[in-house]
Amino acid sequence: MKLLEVKKGGIIQRQGDLNSKIYLVEKGLLRSYTIDKKGKEHIFMFGPEGWVVADTNPADIPAELFIDALEDSIVHVAEKEPSKEIQNIKPLLKRLSVLQKRVLMLMSASAIERYQHFIKTYPNILLRVPQKMIASYLGITPEALSKIKRNL
Repeated sequence: MKLLEVKKGGIIQRQGDLNSKIYLVEKGLLRSYTIDKKGKEHIFMFGPEGWVVADTNPADIPAELFIDALEDSIVHVAEKEPSKEIQNIKPLLKRLSVLQKRVLMLMSASAIERYQHFIKTYPNILLRVPQKMIASYLGITPEALSKIKRNL
């Protein structure tokens, strides 16, 4: 693991970068965030001492998150690569990636965008669960979901 000193305000990952790094905070404070189409910032998480901060997309997919230092920080930088202890990490990374995308969408996307993303992410689930469960997942009422479906 490489040691990296980051000054307050320093950006260590930009949205769109290949995100092959994982950051373990030894000292200081990091944050990960996204900026939506309207230019509004949405903080995904804070990373104080002892926390790991990383974009959860696989290493070969561009990062969705910016990561910067809110204080002068010292971080350990590790490469994203399957460890010998975890033989098949891909399902775990996929799950974490889906969760990250969901949280970001709940913070910044419209209900229609969240529904369209749901259809794309879970195409085989639409007919397998009640509409009220889909509405709950999207953070909207069943009535709002019905309205969205009518308009699409």
